Amino acid sequence: MTADLTGDALAAACANAMFARDRAAQSLGMIVEEAREGYARVRMPIREDMVNGHAIAHGGMIFTLADTAFAYACNSRNVPYVALQVSISFTAPGRLGETLVAEGQENTLAGRTGVYDIAVRTASGTPVALFRGTCYRIRGTVLDDPVPVPTT
Repeated sequence: MTADLTGDALAAACANAMFARDRAAQSLGMIVEEAREGYARVRMPIREDMVNGHAIAHGGMIFTLADTAFAYACNSRNVPYVALQVSISFTAPGRLGETLVAEGQENTLAGRTGVYDIAVRTASGTPVALFRGTCYRIRGTVLDDPVPVPTT
C-alpha cells in the first residue's frame, strides 16, 4: 500500500500516521490543515492553560506549534528526519482565544540534512514568530514505524 503512494498523497499519509502517534500535538488541540511534499500547515487554538504570567501565549507553546509543522514538513516523503538544530524569533504575542497557524516550507534538502522555514501567524495573518529548523535523516520509514500503545 505504501508503495502505491507518491507526492502529496504520500505526504498526507505520513502526516496522518505521525499525528496518530503525536500525543503532544493532540493534547494541545493541534489540527493538521494541509501536508504536501516539503510543506505542512498546522493550527492550534490558544487556550487558558497555554498563557504565561503576562497573559499571552507561552513561547514554548508557540515553539511547539512551529516544531510540529517542521516535523510534518520534513517527514513528508516517508523518510524519517529529526531536528538537528532550530531557532525561533518571536515577533508579536499570541493571545488567549486566538488560533495560531504554523506554515512550514522546505528551503533545502540535500544528503542527510534539510532546512525548513516555518512562519507562525494568527488566523487573520498577523506574524507571531519565525522558526528555522535543520533536520537530520535517521533510519527507517515514517509509515512503517509501529504505533506505540499508550500506557495509562
